[in-house]
Amino acid sequence: MNINPNTDKPIFIQIAEQLEDSIFTGVFPEETKIPSTNEISALLNINPHTVLKGMNMLVEEEIIYKKRGLGMYVKTGAVEKIQKKRQGQFYNQYVAALIEEARKLQMSKEDIITLIERGYEDECN
Repeated sequence: MNINPNTDKPIFIQIAEQLEDSIFTGVFPEETKIPSTNEISALLNINPHTVLKGMNMLVEEEIIYKKRGLGMYVKTGAVEKIQKKRQGQFYNQYVAALIEEARKLQMSKEDIITLIERGYEDECN
């Protein structure tokens, strides 16, 4: 985990996003324990309450859950929940903006699809 103190994004959100990414990529599989608040706090040299605030975001989103006396665990279905959340974010951040700009440029749906296909081909070669 890396925290960037020089960004406008609060540290607790950076922690939540990095834990979420670690869950999504399989670093922490479903139903496994994640590092404790104190472990993350010591690793990053930040306040444990900041870490807890980030973890509580994921608890509220039902991505992780607390086992009394044992710690935090990745909830079954967390990966699917994260994927759906990120697909929504992808649409809002990229697709909607792409369509808006394409309309300004008077591009058709077919023009956009052609550009996307070309981009995929370029990435594969």
